[in-house]
Amino acid sequence: MDQDEFKPTVKLTPEQEAARNKRNGAIAFGLVAFVVLIFITTVVQMTSNWNAGAAG
Repeated sequence: MDQDEFKPTVKLTPEQEAARNKRNGAIAFGLVAFVVLIFITTVVQMTSNWNAGAAG
């Protein structure tokens, strides 16, 4: 395979690269926040079910 085949065809300006990096950071933060929210919800549900089982 030729190395020229993998060269990007669009050159971004420094402002566009900065905007892309900022956008990627926001997306990453959103994904991490979502995973943490799901984890906390799961732990709370499991603890609630465990406590309900122990009481009965």
